[in-house]
Amino acid sequence: MDEPHITRYLERIGAARPAEQDAQGLRTLQLAHLRAVPFENLSIHLGEPVPLESGALFNKIVDRRRGGFCYELNGLLAELLTALGYRVTLLAARVFNGRTPGPLFDHLALRVDLDEPWLVDVGFGDFADEPLRLDERAEQEDGGGTFRIAPAPGAAGEHGDLDVTHRGEQGYRLTARPYELVDFVPTCWWQTTSPESHFTRSPVCTIRTAEGRTTISGRRLIRTAHGERTERVLEEGELLPAYLDRFGITLDRVPSAGA
Repeated sequence: MDEPHITRYLERIGAARPAEQDAQGLRTLQLAHLRAVPFENLSIHLGEPVPLESGALFNKIVDRRRGGFCYELNGLLAELLTALGYRVTLLAARVFNGRTPGPLFDHLALRVDLDEPWLVDVGFGDFADEPLRLDERAEQEDGGGTFRIAPAPGAAGEHGDLDVTHRGEQGYRLTARPYELVDFVPTCWWQTTSPESHFTRSPVCTIRTAEGRTTISGRRLIRTAHGERTERVLEEGELLPAYLDRFGITLDRVPSAGA
């Protein structure tokens, strides 16, 4: 990622270039990203391809001012952080369904090494506002809730899997082995095409706000502000204006299941 692309990406998320490659700069970038770029699966329900290729990701997220899901959001953020001088590793994770972890590559998260390792994740929807300390085993309080990172059952040594819990519920099991973005392509294809994938079942778009969170799930507009939740069903004619007003996303048609 060259300097003009760095500048445009930072403008997209409304963040200044960090003066130092430190934890505070990382915190600022993560929160800015969460408040500017929505987590969404709309491409699946618009019949659009989801290529995990640098130019396509930049065009979608920065130029077209769209969002994406984990492979897209964390994949492109890894490029930005690397270009800014951070040491970034792509990690695969298994998302829990109840008490059972799903398949490997179900999720993509980032490890950023400074004086200690940090977990950076802008692609899991309702998650941490700021990076989490990967080596910390006590609870970590965050604007997004309470988190804990602990060795997975049976894990041994510093290279074992780690379980990430959020508000007491299991989120995902993180591996230590590094991967490349291309390694996630087969699972990304499955996530976008299989009727068994929860991403193909219904359109969703959600973003962190200063007050809480705004989500459109199917036709439901859900807003959480200062702990208070409101919900209403949008008429079909309200959907496109709502995507633009709530997320800055311009669409020419309504996303629909089975697109």
